[in-house]
Amino acid sequence: MNFFRGVMGGQPAGPQPSGAETIQKLCDRVASSTLLDDRRDAVRALKSLSKKYRLEVGTQAMDHLIRILQTDRSDSEILGYALDTLYNIICNDEEEEQEETQQKQVDDLGAQFTDRFIQDQENITLLLTILEEFDFHVRLPGVKLLTALLKNQCAQLQGIILVSPMGVSRLMDLLADSREVIRNDGLLLLLQLTKGNAAIQKIVAFENAFERLLDIITEEGSSDGGIVVEDCLLLLLNLLKNNSSNQNFFKEGSYIQRMKPWFEVGDDNSGWSAQKVTNLHYMLQLVRVMVSPVNSPGATASCQKAMFQCGLLQQLCTILMATGVPADILTETINTVSEVIRGSQVNQDYFASVNAPSNPPRPAIVVLLMSMVNERQPFVLRCAVLYCFQCFLYKNQKGQGEIVATLLPSTIDANSISAGQLLCGGLFSADSLSNWCAAVALGHALQDNLTQKEQLLRVQLATSLGKPPVSLLQQCTNILSQGDKISRRGSKVQTRVGLLMLLCTWISNCPIAVTHFLHNQENVPFLTAQISENLGEDERLVQGLCALLLGICIYYNDNSLENYTKEKLKQLIEKRIGKENFVEKLGFITKHELYSRAAQKPQPTFSTPEHMLFDHEFTKLFKELEGVITKAVHKSSEEEKKEEEVKKTLEQHDSIVTQYKDLIREQDTHIKALKEQVAGLTSQSEEMQTTITQQLSQIQQHKDQYSILKLKLGKSGDQGSALDGAQVNGLQQEELTQLREELDELRGQQSLLQTQLSDKDALINSMKSETATAASAQVAGASDTSELLREVESLRVQVQRQAAEISELQTERKELLRRAETGASAPATVDGAVDASKVAELENLLASQNEEMQKLKDELTSLSSNRTALDTELASANSTVAILQAEKTKLQNEVQETKKEQDELLMLLADQDQKILSLKQKLKDLGETIEDEDDLDTRDQFEEEDEEEEDDE
Repeated sequence: MNFFRGVMGGQPAGPQPSGAETIQKLCDRVASSTLLDDRRDAVRALKSLSKKYRLEVGTQAMDHLIRILQTDRSDSEILGYALDTLYNIICNDEEEEQEETQQKQVDDLGAQFTDRFIQDQENITLLLTILEEFDFHVRLPGVKLLTALLKNQCAQLQGIILVSPMGVSRLMDLLADSREVIRNDGLLLLLQLTKGNAAIQKIVAFENAFERLLDIITEEGSSDGGIVVEDCLLLLLNLLKNNSSNQNFFKEGSYIQRMKPWFEVGDDNSGWSAQKVTNLHYMLQLVRVMVSPVNSPGATASCQKAMFQCGLLQQLCTILMATGVPADILTETINTVSEVIRGSQVNQDYFASVNAPSNPPRPAIVVLLMSMVNERQPFVLRCAVLYCFQCFLYKNQKGQGEIVATLLPSTIDANSISAGQLLCGGLFSADSLSNWCAAVALGHALQDNLTQKEQLLRVQLATSLGKPPVSLLQQCTNILSQGDKISRRGSKVQTRVGLLMLLCTWISNCPIAVTHFLHNQENVPFLTAQISENLGEDERLVQGLCALLLGICIYYNDNSLENYTKEKLKQLIEKRIGKENFVEKLGFITKHELYSRAAQKPQPTFSTPEHMLFDHEFTKLFKELEGVITKAVHKSSEEEKKEEEVKKTLEQHDSIVTQYKDLIREQDTHIKALKEQVAGLTSQSEEMQTTITQQLSQIQQHKDQYSILKLKLGKSGDQGSALDGAQVNGLQQEELTQLREELDELRGQQSLLQTQLSDKDALINSMKSETATAASAQVAGASDTSELLREVESLRVQVQRQAAEISELQTERKELLRRAETGASAPATVDGAVDASKVAELENLLASQNEEMQKLKDELTSLSSNRTALDTELASANSTVAILQAEKTKLQNEVQETKKEQDELLMLLADQDQKILSLKQKLKDLGETIEDEDDLDTRDQFEEEDEEEEDDE
């Protein structure tokens, strides 16, 4: 034990051994000791030396410590010492500040020990198994060790944990630990584990991570919580950022609704702690991750809808208009609201209705624009307001119209400040940043909206007293073209770039605006002069934008101004600038570094105000126009005429195809209506079938009653054969007379039914023949018609069956009457009265059955007529379709033949040119002089004149 006393700080008994020697002895003791207490003391001693002698302990003791983890699993104390020792030699965290070179060496040392530890993947599996131990002194150092390993070699460790059975699930159990220290360190571990690995992020999310993290945030006090809330928010950002699967799972799990309470702020917003500001900042970032413009449009739209329905957008707008909110939180809130409303019409309409709590109330848009054009406001806040305004107008033609309407003379209110007035004020102010922001904002009010571009041409500005008002377009071009105004108001590149971007956006795809721009005689000379000059690096950007503006005037020119037609503008470029020089100046824009930055994402993020030169939407517009403008400048007038002819031909073909489509659409609608009629007739037929079935059952009941009556009559005849015949001539004689009359009526009805049945058979036969003739012409309704015929045939069979049953009843009744007349039966007076009443009841039922049969026959007749009309309409529709298809095929064949003939002619011309060139080359090789066709024509003319003179002499 003297050895351990020396190590642990007791009085030395001899000369002091070096650190390496002491560590070597401790390692030998760990490897060779059979007693657990000795090994425990040795590992504890190594732990105390691991920070001071990190290299020596890591080099000599790592293998022994790993063996302790494998063999001494039953003793939690030695496991804790071993894990702490491994953590000390692998972790690069140092409490004391070190120089940069020393810190780099420390980092390299930690990475080397980490590589050595993870060479055997079983070590990681062993560590994951140890984390299942509930003992605090084992679990906590195990979590810290795994976190340190992840910091040093994240990607390799992620791959090992990913393939380890239940590896991620074991780590997720740390969040459920009741001990906050372990839970908090588990959060840090998962933060490192989920960095940049989508597969692990998905597994963690589906292990119910969202539910647990949101519960922890609520328990810790939401935005008022401490560092634990910050760690939870960072882990949520890791799981959701650039992971569409987790974002969809978060939305479908209704977790967006649980974010609303985070942003409930009180009236007194003074004295926010730094931790609360940090927490709320990450909460806002979490909202932005769900509605980021880089997400798929469908996912973003669904999240925006959920945020509006749960009231989250309303809560954010409340923070936006609240007082006392820190500047960085206000800026991030503006950016968050921007992306929540971007491209969502419902959210944009709500944002337009938000008013600031001022007296009188002002729209939130106006309040934000006042901050944007105020040069005393922070730069990042002005950028955020610009982004918010852009998102409000993105794919929002209604909002664009409302903004432009505030500039029109008929809607200007002198007693209130409008958005249009603020934009005009910023556009012509002395602050170049306000000029640029106002120009870009106004350009977004015109983006992809031809109506508003034309409406903005009506805007008139009063420049000074005593002078007539000028249009907004004229004022913008005057600031660019007049030297004194440029030097006074917009001498900076930023102002001119903003105005040029506004003009390009305004007149693009708007021939009327191009005509207004060219109507000013000073604009084109100014643009050509700017493009042709040789200026410095900063001015090249302005030259490129001037070239773009002039190119738009060519491409969207409707040739309404005689002096500035497409052809004359191209001639002007060729003479004054040169086509190659024009294209080169146009290419300066894409080569600029700030252009590439602006093209990456919609949000304007600039480090300094001087870097604000390009807008994201303008970069998209430039990509669309650069190629077409280059082609338009290089095209000749003949090529343009050919293109116009081709366009006209294509438009004609498109109009013909559109007419055919409309006609086919109408026919489809008609056929659909016919099918619905057939379905209705089918349902009527089914109802008739049901009615006939009910009637058959009633007839069966009547037959049964009649059989019972016949039996009773027969029995009464056997009993009354001995009675006096005078009784027969009394009441029975009247009954016989009545029965004879009823029999005559039944015979008349039977003959009438037979006649109607014969007519119906003839009608059915004619329907069959007509159906067989029309079957070849109609395709869509063939099955329905055959089904209808089968139902009609079944109806006819049932009617015949009923007629046969009626005939049988009449025959039996006739037999009864005959027996009554011959006196074969003499029923008693009472029984005879009963039988007579039953017979009368039976006759009434038969009469009602006959009436129902008549109704069925009438319905059958109407059904047949309806079917015939449907067959006729279907036949006419099919014939029309066939005619149209034939015409379409004929037109297509003519187009193909024309194209084929043109291709053949072009091939023949090419072959002829090639032969002529080859022959000329051969003549040159033989030493002959080859002259041009014009020279040959001139020489032939002179020879002809000489011959004429000789003939005259």
